[in-house]
Amino acid sequence: MPEKDVVTACVLVIGNEILSGRTQDKNINYLAKGLNDIGVRLQEVRVIPDVPETIIATLNECRAVFDYVITTGGIGPTHDDITSECVAAAFGVGMFRDQSVVDLLQSYMKNTPLNEARLRMATFPEGAELVHNPVSAAPGYRLDNVFVFAGVPQIMQAMFDGAKNQMIGGAIMLSRSVSVELGEGTIAPGLSELQDRYPEIDIGSYPAMRQQRFGVSVVMRGTDSDMLDAALVELKDMLTALGGEPKDESIADPAAAPSGADN
Repeated sequence: MPEKDVVTACVLVIGNEILSGRTQDKNINYLAKGLNDIGVRLQEVRVIPDVPETIIATLNECRAVFDYVITTGGIGPTHDDITSECVAAAFGVGMFRDQSVVDLLQSYMKNTPLNEARLRMATFPEGAELVHNPVSAAPGYRLDNVFVFAGVPQIMQAMFDGAKNQMIGGAIMLSRSVSVELGEGTIAPGLSELQDRYPEIDIGSYPAMRQQRFGVSVVMRGTDSDMLDAALVELKDMLTALGGEPKDESIADPAAAPSGADN
């Protein structure tokens, strides 16, 4: 992949249990922060069901648009773990069983027999490059620009941490953030004007209630540190003129900022 300033990613969260509300996703935040750290911008997240046609179509659409696609979920031993078959279908390749993974699983499970269900975790699309799983042995894998990880957070995080060095990032997004006890409606006109003056910076506001009082965090993201600092000075001046007392916040990404309903 050629080096460039803006490198993008999409995450596909696969699983009926997420859509039903039975399981709460805990991977998106970790991936968003980890990708940003290596200069890859997470631009989209989709949650899709365990439906082959949906997985195949969504994967093909996203891998053509984004530099990297990360899938989570659906690579276990049960009948509804169909991600690998769908990845193979999306790429138009067959499946193969990796004997080294069979041996690894047998060693990990010791006296537990490897039935056909468990052997599914040693079966991958042709061309897949395996991603080490230090937690439970069964690996994830990479195929072209698609990374396929488990859905269990501890395992997913270990897989991502081991595979992210394979991703070539671009310019790293930096951030500046302030909080102020003013409503979004109060700061909206000035914030819009600031955005117009700094189109290269992504400016977002995130309302919250602190100690029974409404407030807002304003987060500015960009790749130019000097420009961010200049915009921050203007932002603080604007908030002060409106009667607020802006306070610096230290956050890595807007995903860590408080959220709430619009004022």
